[in-house]
Amino acid sequence: MLTFQKALELINMEIQHIDYPKEPGSLYEPMAYLLTLNGKRIRPVFTLLACNLYKEDVNEAVPMAVAWEIFHNFTLMHDDVMDKAAMRRGNPTVHQKWNENTAILSGDAMLILAYMYLAKSSSGHLKSLLDLFSDTASGICQGQEYDMQFENRPDVTENEYVEMIRLKTAILLGASLKSGAMIGGASEKDCNRLYDVGINLGLAFQIQDDLLDVFGDPLIFGKKIGSDILCNKKTYLLVNALSTSGGKEKKELLFWLNAHDKGPEKIKAVTDLYTRLHVKEKAREKMNQYYDKAIQAFQSIDVEENKKSVLMNLADELMDRES
Repeated sequence: MLTFQKALELINMEIQHIDYPKEPGSLYEPMAYLLTLNGKRIRPVFTLLACNLYKEDVNEAVPMAVAWEIFHNFTLMHDDVMDKAAMRRGNPTVHQKWNENTAILSGDAMLILAYMYLAKSSSGHLKSLLDLFSDTASGICQGQEYDMQFENRPDVTENEYVEMIRLKTAILLGASLKSGAMIGGASEKDCNRLYDVGINLGLAFQIQDDLLDVFGDPLIFGKKIGSDILCNKKTYLLVNALSTSGGKEKKELLFWLNAHDKGPEKIKAVTDLYTRLHVKEKAREKMNQYYDKAIQAFQSIDVEENKKSVLMNLADELMDRES
């Protein structure tokens, strides 16, 4: 059985050997910079581990796995520009280290590079993988648009929020697992079950990310704590606080949402409100519900139980993470 570490080594080796054109350096250096930062590589590892459930040799799935990692980093490069984020994985974001125009264009080049890696996939699965990849990319753009629209809406519902993070985050995890299963020769039923695993893990993962942005350790998290609060980003915490608060607390929360020059004071005040409204506990409960759904879907796939252990352990670690 393929271990997490071995899968990670295969991914990192392939990424280290990406043959970027030498010129113009200002286009390709930001791509290499972002890809060599200390990312978790969860999505490509998922692809290889899902393939390994059905096939011992996973080398055929490596190009697809790397395509997902490159694509994921493309979305991060552009997201950081739109969010005006200063840090990514404990390092300056590309638009901070270079400039916004460079980040936009290098991100575009990363998307093209992702398709180039996808084209290296097995010809027997190429059409299905291309459709899955394109559908996923389109869905993520929809999710990002919803995310931006929600910033100026105080009435976002929990269902709307969940649909946004399903598109923006969860479908990429689902597609990573499904593509690996497809290359491994899994049945259509198992491919779809693994997609459901990824969807529910992705929902749990994003709610965990919302929690860490407010309550995480900045030295471990790798991003500035409270950044979502400063930009009024609709997270599970904020959506829940807006829908459940009333009277003085609702008035106080709306005051801080309209405060744009308070910095640390705003972060502290909104965090205190979250504590008083018990939204941390509610978010953790919702996260665990999605995690349980993921495990139920995973247990239903048609492979021997001993083959499931590596993916199962990885899912557990994702829910216990601090970064």
